[in-house]
Amino acid sequence: MSNASFEPVATNSGVHAAGHKGALGKRVLHTVLLVFLVVVCLGVPFYLLVITAGKDQAEALRLSLALPTKWHLFENFGIVLSQGKMIPAFFGSLLVTLPSVVVALIFGSMASWILARRATKAMALVYALCISGLILPPAVVTVMLLLKMIGLAGTAIGMICVYVGIYLSTVIFFVTGFIRTIPISLEEAARIDGAKPMRVFFTIVLPLLGPTMASATILLILYIWNDVFYALFILSGKMDTLPLNLYNVANAGLYLNNWHYIFAYIILMSLPLLIIFAVAQKKIISGITGGAVK
Repeated sequence: MSNASFEPVATNSGVHAAGHKGALGKRVLHTVLLVFLVVVCLGVPFYLLVITAGKDQAEALRLSLALPTKWHLFENFGIVLSQGKMIPAFFGSLLVTLPSVVVALIFGSMASWILARRATKAMALVYALCISGLILPPAVVTVMLLLKMIGLAGTAIGMICVYVGIYLSTVIFFVTGFIRTIPISLEEAARIDGAKPMRVFFTIVLPLLGPTMASATILLILYIWNDVFYALFILSGKMDTLPLNLYNVANAGLYLNNWHYIFAYIILMSLPLLIIFAVAQKKIISGITGGAVK
């Protein structure tokens, strides 16, 4: 009798122990895979970038993972800044990036608010057309001809208009899904108090979009800051951005076989993005997960 009464307890404890070991094994495996991916995808490229930027020309040409015999990192930074025309290109990138991001966020979030609150078949079709820009590339030749016709080709304003048009779909995709999770009762209460639509949006809806707007901001800055394709055709050499300047000076021969200068340029160009990512990483993650909720 006593043996029979204790057998189920022993069996259950064995099952729980086996399940606990299995869960622990999965966690260890996931941790190992995550560490491996971080090292391979982030650690090795970043290590190669830094050590190559710190070498002289002879060592950099070998493109090895060995540390430099003597570090020339800050010396290479100085040469890049002085001879590579990097400072004017930096201000050119700021001039194009900041207005593009602000305008795309404001108009994209306003459009998302309307699309999220009007659940009709017509609005569903409009939403599909708005986010189609995520997969359909713009017709560069047509855009160039249009900008020439209106006199904005080769100007910062023309470049800003192009970026806003391209990345509005990204903002709408992120923000629309998040707005659908906001209780509409908050907006109705504001309307009962006499608030107009613009006031409802800027005082009720927009403050609640913080994480998603932060995520969209980082993505837009990343896309626009590193863009060279559209800038090459639209600006046509009349002004420089950082990626476009790197492309131009490399073609001009300044960085020919000078991989240490190229890598040093890339580090300086990426430094603002790294700082932004380090500061806003939590908001980026929460914004992506929030915008994915439909």
